[in-house]
Amino acid sequence: MQLTVGEHSVRHIRRIVRSLLDEWELPELTFAVELGVSELVTNVVRHVPDRRCTVLLVRQTAGVRAEVSDGFTRLPSVTERAPEQAESGRGLSLVEAVVDKWGVARGADGGKTVWFECGVETRI
Repeated sequence: MQLTVGEHSVRHIRRIVRSLLDEWELPELTFAVELGVSELVTNVVRHVPDRRCTVLLVRQTAGVRAEVSDGFTRLPSVTERAPEQAESGRGLSLVEAVVDKWGVARGADGGKTVWFECGVETRI
């Protein structure tokens, strides 16, 4: 999805994520993937001047990969310890806590892609 996101976009994107995970029969990943995508899109809303991004969810053999790409050059970083009274600064720490792995890749256009993967236990 190529989007220009605003303050209320995240809740709509969460619905789309939930719908895809239901369709893919991966309800056990709903919490982690919704939270991860929500945090990455919120970062676009807060930090990317034009608020344009691409959101990609890919069904993998053993889970899901999510990517949020934008044209902004500044790379995100995990805040070691956000001040207790701060209203922001914990998003990537939350993502790191609920996904299997995540990372950032610079784009050829000077932007970046922040991605994460969530796996499922082998079903018997």
